[in-house]
Amino acid sequence: MNAYQIVQAARDVHRISTLEIIDALCSEFIELAGDRLMAEDRAMIGGVGLMDDQPITIIGTQKGYDTQENIMRNFGSAGPSGYRKAQRLMKQAEKFNRPILTLINTAGAFCSPESEESGIGEAIANSLLTMSQLTVPTIAIILGEGGSGGAIALAVADRIWMMENSTYSILSPEGFASILWKDANLAPQAAEEMKLTATELQELSVIDHIVPESHQGQLLEKEEILEDLVTSIKQEFQLLIDQSTKERFQAKEDKFRKF
Repeated sequence: MNAYQIVQAARDVHRISTLEIIDALCSEFIELAGDRLMAEDRAMIGGVGLMDDQPITIIGTQKGYDTQENIMRNFGSAGPSGYRKAQRLMKQAEKFNRPILTLINTAGAFCSPESEESGIGEAIANSLLTMSQLTVPTIAIILGEGGSGGAIALAVADRIWMMENSTYSILSPEGFASILWKDANLAPQAAEEMKLTATELQELSVIDHIVPESHQGQLLEKEEILEDLVTSIKQEFQLLIDQSTKERFQAKEDKFRKF
């Protein structure tokens, strides 16, 4: 597929979601709500699960499968309360020494006057700061769209993975084309210029691993992808847990200082 075809695949409403990974990974999961400041944001899911015998904190954006659920989930675009909830759960995980898994599928943080008035910029900035200071093992996986600050606010992790047909970029190709060429119809050309696919970003060392969604040109079944992904997550967390805290933290710092 070319870059814009991958963009379209990343936006498919039937892609593997945060809730599906939680169900496949955890024998038990308790969802926690609210940012303890303003409100509950249904676009951001977070809580504590049991991965085999290992407690783990999972935080992720969630889109809907139909119009009604998308409205409830705000199409996966979290506002300030969502990111402040994420920070609360990250700090809780750090306190109790729980690994953190973040799952990302968002076109970007919620862009509205109310979101700006409530401090979306500050919320994203503090999420970046909070993640950069974590000493517990962290893995971030981009499931579909990884858009702008809304995505990177959950992606300052020890390991950054992308699904094969996902994207990670500063804005949408349509937005890029509108700004640069004043024509959103040039989005396919913009997608080629933006280097937003998993293959391109791995070559640039922005991400660490690509999660396969196909084999020999044939798309894999969702259940098969989930099974392999769960195994990989467990193995990677064990590798991170086996590292010393100092070694793990220094490696994360060195990774992001390259940019």
